Amino acid sequence: MNDSPLIMTFDFGTQSVRVSVFDKEGNCLAQEGKKYQPAYYSPKPGYAEMDPAYYFDCLCECAKRISEEKPELMRRVAGIELDCFRDSAVLLDKDHNVIRPMILWLDSRMAECKEPLPFLPRTIFKLVGKSEVISLNRRRTMANWVKENEPENYAKIDKYVSISTYFIYRLTGNLKDSPSDFTGHYPLDYKKKQWYANPPKHLQGQIFSLRRDQLVELVDTQGVLGEISKEASALTGIPEGIKIFAGGSDKSCETLGSGVYDDTMASVSLGTACTIETVIKKYMGPRPLLPAYPSVQKDVYNLDVQIYRGFWMINWFLKEFGACRIDDLVTDQFQPAELDKQLDNIAPGSDGLIVQPYWGSPLEHPEVKGAMVGFSDYTTRLHVYKAIIEGIGYELRLSKEIFEKRIKHPFKAIRISGGGAQSDEVCQIYADLFGLPVERLHTIETSSLGAAIGGFLSLGVYKDAKEAVSNMVRVTKRFEPRKEKTEAYDKLYGGAYKDLYRSLKKIYRFIYRYAAV
Repeated sequence: MNDSPLIMTFDFGTQSVRVSVFDKEGNCLAQEGKKYQPAYYSPKPGYAEMDPAYYFDCLCECAKRISEEKPELMRRVAGIELDCFRDSAVLLDKDHNVIRPMILWLDSRMAECKEPLPFLPRTIFKLVGKSEVISLNRRRTMANWVKENEPENYAKIDKYVSISTYFIYRLTGNLKDSPSDFTGHYPLDYKKKQWYANPPKHLQGQIFSLRRDQLVELVDTQGVLGEISKEASALTGIPEGIKIFAGGSDKSCETLGSGVYDDTMASVSLGTACTIETVIKKYMGPRPLLPAYPSVQKDVYNLDVQIYRGFWMINWFLKEFGACRIDDLVTDQFQPAELDKQLDNIAPGSDGLIVQPYWGSPLEHPEVKGAMVGFSDYTTRLHVYKAIIEGIGYELRLSKEIFEKRIKHPFKAIRISGGGAQSDEVCQIYADLFGLPVERLHTIETSSLGAAIGGFLSLGVYKDAKEAVSNMVRVTKRFEPRKEKTEAYDKLYGGAYKDLYRSLKKIYRFIYRYAAV
């Protein structure tokens, strides 16, 4: 009878939660999922809120089903690791009760931040040309919005935590979390993986309007966050006392689950938000004032750039332009449409149509908006569809080249994951556009797999990430770049896309300021 240890993972996506059980070969032996109904509420246009207890109830339902249907597997579970969507804060009062519904990462509200920062930091940010970046960071910080609009709730904040911390608290009774789970708008020194000692006085920490005592204990990757409590055991069916290990955010786990454990490859995720990541040992940010983030791997960091509205744009197109029916605007699981089969019928560059995928402004360019350039009388919905896919690819390639300059060598291949990676046609377009092999794995659940790898590392089953990946990650399909297509994309990227932002910058800036009046 097989009695080797197993790892249970909790993967909280924007649209659903998945509870899985993995063995040390990377096989998923059991999985239960639940789609949120609804994923969030929008009390006003652009808002996205939810009671975090609802997400936790969904987790309990999934875990309970596994415990009841697969008790023989549950007896072998030796540890738990979770990964979670990022930059979604939960506000707790002195009794650790939720003060108000959580505000999700895709919420578009912004604080006004009319009160300026002190003179010295304001001057420093201006000298380095990052005043607007800092301003956008302040305005996107939900603590600042609550402070301005709900002062009574702001005054109640005893702990300001990540959504992952809330889940850990409900499971263990401990207010602890991994530094990797605080990717986003928090006063964290990402290099040292610790909070700024006095955030209100720190050059960058002061933009978040939080005190040190409002922040929780950090436990480094592979450390123990706590054990399943008696109460949580009753709710989930998971045996009391099983350890929960400090892991990483969804994107960090996705990178490791894609088999990217060093800087020879990059991981591309085609989800609601699209990201490109790689792994570095020496801390360096991808761009000025943009940090690298602590990895789910121990003692390394992730270079990470995100397209805020990534394959969300595909769903936006499918819904708004009638390419096919779709129930949800945002989804983790992009279902390849009939349109995919026709993508190769249109030449690279979509017959002159180029998309700049800034449906959500990037941090370094807060003034930009999305752009479509090159419409003509022969432009069809298929041209628009392919141009969106290409535009996301161009933007990811920009970051890829920045990464390669930082690490001083090119990547050997791209590992691809997320809902959009299910499409062979999309994978082939990106192989052509990047000019690199694109590899897809034996599972689309790369976030869960990455969390499982982290769990087995925490147990000491594998000595390092390289050994774990070699045993748990398998490439099932490889898309080679086609020379003539790559040459075409090189011309389009170098001759048009790379200059697009610079050419439209003045117009973007005017519209940005005009809309702010």
